[in-house]
Order: sequence, then structure tokens, then C-alpha cells
Amino acid sequence: MTIDSRSLLERYQPYRRFFETGFWIFNYLLQATTNSVIVLLDVERVHLDFAPWEPIVWEWSSNLVLLALVPAVIAFERRFPLYLNQLRRHLPWHVLGSVVFSLVHVLAMVGLRHLAYAWYGESYDFGSWPRELAYEYLKDWQTYGTILLIVAVYHLVLLRMQGEARLLDAPDEGPAVEPVERPERFLVRKLGKEFLVAANDIELLQASGNYVNLRVRGREYPLRATMAGIEPRLDPARFVRVHRSYMVNLDCVAEIEPLETGDARLVMRDGTKVPCSRRYRSALKR
Repeated sequence: MTIDSRSLLERYQPYRRFFETGFWIFNYLLQATTNSVIVLLDVERVHLDFAPWEPIVWEWSSNLVLLALVPAVIAFERRFPLYLNQLRRHLPWHVLGSVVFSLVHVLAMVGLRHLAYAWYGESYDFGSWPRELAYEYLKDWQTYGTILLIVAVYHLVLLRMQGEARLLDAPDEGPAVEPVERPERFLVRKLGKEFLVAANDIELLQASGNYVNLRVRGREYPLRATMAGIEPRLDPARFVRVHRSYMVNLDCVAEIEPLETGDARLVMRDGTKVPCSRRYRSALKR
């Protein structure tokens, strides 16, 4: 690659939210426009008795509702990620999620169509609800799955650019070079290359779903683990749990700001602010 991936990722981060939001908006607006033109041409070609505005209402009502549902699908995927080791447990939730997705899509879409038809002084007939619901679900589960697939591919690309950490494995033969129970280093894989990160270089750890993000020199490397699983494997004299979602390296803490609620706010040496809940504040003082 002629462009350093890390530099590219750093340039992309300030625009990430804009890109992610813009991608879905552009995708569904383009789909609504394209489908409207296609349906209008089909109606004209076979001489169907529909006003020109009707196909436009059909397509735009459907796609606008789908666009509004995208954040809900993404949030649901974060709650029930489809990793291989959790596929059997979480897949039924997504089957149920696709049914709810379809029901909400149809009800909101039909509601918008009724409003649009009333604006033109007409009435909208959705048809036989059992038949039409089944028909719409045959399309909606594919849309639901496509959203999940796009999100998975996007996350995979980000992970390859950002790097993903893992614990060192015990050797197949002979004693371990360093304690596996409390590793001195983590292995980071990035764009096909692997390098070691010293545990003491980790500034803070943040739980994120089934991952724990390791912050090292301002960069984050996701580790597939839970906070409860990684906490006992770090040096308790250096790393302290300050929140159910955060651990910090004491050497990287610059300030502790007490809050009126009894909680506190930690300011790291790089300026990052980390919440400290009352539950862990006394342990931090000790």
C-alpha cells in the first residue's frame, strides 16, 4: 500500500460519523429514486391505471421507513452480535428481530401512504393483510440481513486498518516465555503483520460489547474479551477498575475530579476523560 493505513484511518476518524450516516441516507434515497423511475416506466409500458404520483409514494414511503430503521438494526446487532461462538445463541434473536423489523416497516409504510393518498383526496388500499405481510416479510428479511452484512464487512475493514489485539497463547511445547495468566505483552495483528504491545503501555481499557478496547499511545486495539475476564490478568498495582466499563493505568492518570453525585471524573495525561463511579472510587483511593 502506498498510503500508510494508520494515517488513513486517523484522517478518516473526524469524518467517520458523517460518512456512516451519509452512506445509509445516500443508499436509500438513491434506491427510492431509482425504484420510482423503474415502476413509473413499467406502469407506462403496460398502461396501468395509476396516477404518476402513486409509484413515487409507494417507493419513497417504503425506503424512508427502512432508512429510519437502520439505527435500530445496528443497535440490535451490537446487543446480539453474530460472532461464530455466539451464533447459535443470538441467531434466534435476529430471526425475531427480522419479524419485528418487517412489521414496523409495513405499519409505518402503510401509515405514510394513507397520509399521502389523503393529501391527494384518494384512499389507499393495502390489500389482504395476511398475504401482504407475508409478501413484505419475504423482502424485508433480506433487507435486514443485508444491513447486518454491510455492518459486518465495514467493521472487518476497520479492524484490519486499526489492528486487533489478542492474548499470547501458551506454547505447544515447552514452558511459556512469560506468564500466560498475567501476560507482559499482547499480540496485535494489523494488515497481515503482527507486533507486540507491552501491557504496561496500555493507558486505559474500555468495554465495548464483546470486546475490550486497549488504548495504547492514543490508538485503540479491540481485544475479544470481557472486562471481567481481562481484569484478573492485569497487574492490580498498576491497573485499577474505575467503572463497569473502564480500567485505567494509574501511571497515565493526571487528575481526579470529584463530582457532586459522589462519582468522579479522571483526566488522563492525554486529556481523555474517564468516568469513575462511586462503587470503584474508594478502591481507586486505596
